Amino acid sequence: MDNIDSSRPSGNEGLNRPTNFSDDSDQMKVSHAPLNLGGGNPVEVQKPTAPKPPAPKPTAPKPPAEKPTTQQAPASRISGVKTFFTKLHPGAMEFLDEQVIKWLKENPGVSIKLTNTTTGEVQAKKTEPNIIIHVWY
Repeated sequence: MDNIDSSRPSGNEGLNRPTNFSDDSDQMKVSHAPLNLGGGNPVEVQKPTAPKPPAPKPTAPKPPAEKPTTQQAPASRISGVKTFFTKLHPGAMEFLDEQVIKWLKENPGVSIKLTNTTTGEVQAKKTEPNIIIHVWY
C-alpha cells in the first residue's frame, strides 16, 4: 500500500531513540490533591473507625437422626454365607426348606445375621428360573 502523503511522519519514526522522561515541560502535570467525588469537603479526612465485629451466623436446624428400619449386624461380625437355590415349582421348594433346616441342625453354633432372597436364572443343562437364598451368619 502506498503512502499518499509522504510529508507526514509514518508513526514508526524515532522508535529506536530513547525516550526522555526527565523533561516534563511538554507533558501534563499530575495533581496529587485529593479527588472530590461530591461527597463533601475533600480536605476533611475521616478518622478510621474500629471494624465492626461480624454478625453471628444463624445456625440451621439439624435434621433428626433417622432410625434404621431393620437392625443389621456390622459387617465385621459376619463370618460366612451359605447359598441355597432350587427351581420354581412346589416339590423343589419343599426340598429347599428341608435343606435349610438340615443345614441349621448340623450347625447349631450358627447365628443368622441376614438373609437375602432373589429369583434369577441358573444355568445348568437348561437355563431355568430359580429361587436363590443367601444366609449370612
